[in-house]
Amino acid sequence: MTLSPQRPDPAAPSASGERLTIGELEASYSTYCKAMRLLIREGRSLARIQRTVCWQRLECLHRCLPGQYRDPDYLYLLLRREISGDS
Repeated sequence: MTLSPQRPDPAAPSASGERLTIGELEASYSTYCKAMRLLIREGRSLARIQRTVCWQRLECLHRCLPGQYRDPDYLYLLLRREISGDS
């Protein structure tokens, strides 16, 4: 039996003990996208980006509101294409 590593719940209590609400995640959506854009510009691999807080929070938004927020994998491809077109 293989155990897959569990990702921490982005809405789980933070170090300060507070839980993030969907509203708070939504309010920071552009920040998460900006963070992903910066990571892609830095040349980080997809596997490494998938271990970041911004990826986890984008995943949570997509899981909770799939009609409003795209899958982070799709966002990664869009941003990577946009960035490679800029260079």
